[in-house]
Amino acid sequence: MTLPLTIRSSGTDSGERQGQTRDVSFRGLYFLIDAEMQPGAPIEFILTLPREITMAGDVHIRCFAEIIRVEPHNGRKGVAARIDRYEFLPAA
Repeated sequence: MTLPLTIRSSGTDSGERQGQTRDVSFRGLYFLIDAEMQPGAPIEFILTLPREITMAGDVHIRCFAEIIRVEPHNGRKGVAARIDRYEFLPAA
């Protein structure tokens, strides 16, 4: 499942970055990004499930995760992260 996501990291390279999922499951995800990420670092991201998937409106989910693995992927970084907790955001 390929979905856009907004990633927030903490530390010296904090800020928001845009990425794109490649694989998503209940407990984790693999995404592609044009930024340096470090294994063990905490991240927060917002994942948007489009209405084509939910059969209703777009659903925004805020997830808190830990980076497990980072690898080169066609000029970008492929990042595997374990989701520790998540919350559904209210509709705008």
